[in-house]
Amino acid sequence: MGKHALLSASSSERWMNCPPSARLCENYEDKGSNYAAEGTDAHTLCEYKLKLALGIKAIDPTAELTYYDSEMEECATGYAEHILELLAVVKESCPDPLVLTEQRVDFSKYVPEGFGTCDCIIVADGELIICDYKHGRGVQVEVEGNSQMRLYALGALEMFDGIYNIQTVDMIVYQPRRDNISSETLTKEALCQWADEDLKPAAELAFDGNGEFKCGDWCVFCKAKHDCRTRAECNLELAKYDFQPPPFLETHEIADILGRVDELVSWASDIKEYALAEALKGVTFDGFKVVEGRSNRRYTDDAAVAETVTQNGHDPYEHKLLGITAMEKLLTKKRFAELLGSLVEKPQGKPTLVPVGDKRQELSITSAADDFADQEN
Repeated sequence: MGKHALLSASSSERWMNCPPSARLCENYEDKGSNYAAEGTDAHTLCEYKLKLALGIKAIDPTAELTYYDSEMEECATGYAEHILELLAVVKESCPDPLVLTEQRVDFSKYVPEGFGTCDCIIVADGELIICDYKHGRGVQVEVEGNSQMRLYALGALEMFDGIYNIQTVDMIVYQPRRDNISSETLTKEALCQWADEDLKPAAELAFDGNGEFKCGDWCVFCKAKHDCRTRAECNLELAKYDFQPPPFLETHEIADILGRVDELVSWASDIKEYALAEALKGVTFDGFKVVEGRSNRRYTDDAAVAETVTQNGHDPYEHKLLGITAMEKLLTKKRFAELLGSLVEKPQGKPTLVPVGDKRQELSITSAADDFADQEN
């Protein structure tokens, strides 16, 4: 397994906002996850598909991929096709652009010992394109202000700026399972200004283990999230409202709670998960004990059950129409759209409160209330 950078591009949002978390996380084991392993498989397949599309010899890795399925195949193929589309546009002004896959870049000019790997780099006269594949379906990744993408771009600039006289940098996230293609274009000057004024000072603090702990969305992937005192204090601040019923709170107090409630729920869940893991190691928590949880009955042999029920004159199977996601996997998204596109609708979603920074259009309060009432009736 390769060496991991202390100040990695993928964790940059966290250590830029909470610099001392970088050194703190060194004390924790990197346990990984099924989601991360699936993402690694997807990136491996994407690299293979892109190399094939570019006419580069490559060994088919599918037999070695644990999480390979038809959806991953479709996603990787779509990624390769998207890169070819970008390349076709670039070739209109530059006949011989350079294309690199899984390219290691060094951004240690701004971040001590900083390095990372770009999924795809396209370099042309005056232009640099960074494309990053995201396999996750949970959180939509936006490029605007994305420090990970900017770090990759800085590393690529160090490699190619003197050769290609780069003026603009295009950063693109390709996230097929969210139907999301997000992009940001910066001038080289704007990117370097951000690096000098925002990135470098934060990176120096983080590398030295200095700065202030700060709680935020970046805590989700922090290894120290379970026992970080700053995170605990931030969430426990809500106790000042003494859990009063909503009608007895002022609107500004409710706004304060709304801004923190998701993080509070996440933090509470993390505490429960951590406490159980510790209890299973023998740690005791006053007033609590480990017991066997509820479980549901299950068959020990599905095939034997089906055969037995069939022999006794009954149909053991439930027959119902596949859901849209399962049907897309069966047919592929393209074929699904061709065959069933006219038979699918997307009902209006229920009204929900979100921060003003959310990119969705604000609803008219009157029409939203009427539409919601119609859905309920």
